[in-house]
Formats: sequence, structure tokens, C-alpha cells
Amino acid sequence: MRRMILLLATLGALHSPAAATVIDGEILRQTGNGEFVKLDTDPPFSVGYDTFNTDHLYAFDEDQNIELIEPIRVDIGAQPMIPAGSIVASHYVFFDSYNGVQYGYVMFDAPILGIAAFQQTMAATDFLANTDVTYISEELRGLERGDRVWIDEDDPHRLWVYWAGSSPGDYIRVFTALSPAAMM
Repeated sequence: MRRMILLLATLGALHSPAAATVIDGEILRQTGNGEFVKLDTDPPFSVGYDTFNTDHLYAFDEDQNIELIEPIRVDIGAQPMIPAGSIVASHYVFFDSYNGVQYGYVMFDAPILGIAAFQQTMAATDFLANTDVTYISEELRGLERGDRVWIDEDDPHRLWVYWAGSSPGDYIRVFTALSPAAMM
């Protein structure tokens, strides 16, 4: 029965325009004048190494509701691995500022399963990007010393960030569970 539900969930996700998505965010404290910006990936753009140079907290959706053939390692989460057979949605969150500090959050419509926060785990999960976004300076992705990200203990849909931006910036990949909206 579980395999049938998983298959139906996967098929529903493939034919539904809705998916686990970034739904909101906010910068609560910062040095600078940024705001939360959800990027639309329909028009192609590049991300990485000073392509934005603003005080904004950015997020965008990558591949949505994909069944993992193999487990993936995460740097932050309840478990060190998201197991094979899990259906995940991938999201990119970043701060690309020359110089600044921000504390804020990003909200998703499904619970966060894990976060790739370092170059190796981000590179290993690039197969979940699947957008027209061009990722540059991939070897510089991840968090810098002193930066923090964490999943809200009371609301697993909320990702908290506290990071200081400097060139090239801070970049993470967030994995959420299957969105109930994708089943509609």
C-alpha cells in the first residue's frame, strides 16, 4: 500500500503545477537596507560570486517533489541523511552582499528535512537544481565562518539565518518534504 501511495504522490507531483515552495521571508535585523526577495526562475539569471551585491535575503525554488533514488547527506537536520525513496523539493537561499549582517527567516509550505550548508554537500546535490539558473563560483558556495542557519524547533517550515555577507556571499540548499499543495 505504501508503495502505491508513493507512486501516486510522485505521479501527482509530476503533473501538478503546485509544489513545495518558498512562501515568505523577512529580515528582522540587519546592517543595510535589504528585504526578503523570492526570485522567479522563469527568466534565466546567474547566482554566485557577487552577481547581486545587495543587502537582500534571496530564495528561489529548484527541482520540486523528486523521489530520491539514493540517500543524500545534509549538514543540518534531524538526521544526517535523507533516505532513498523520500520525496523532496529543493530550494536555494542566499545572501550576496559586499558587507553586511542579517538575521531573518524564510518560510516554506512543507517541513524542512535538511540543509546542505557546505560546498561538498551542495555539489553532491546539484542534480536537484534543475532550473535555468546558472550557478557560478560553485567552489565558493556554503557558509562562511561564524554564519548560522537552523530549523525552527517550534515550526519546521521556518528556516532561520544569521549570517555576515562578504564576497562571495552565503549560499545554502534547503530540502523540504512533499507539499500537500502538489497533491491538488
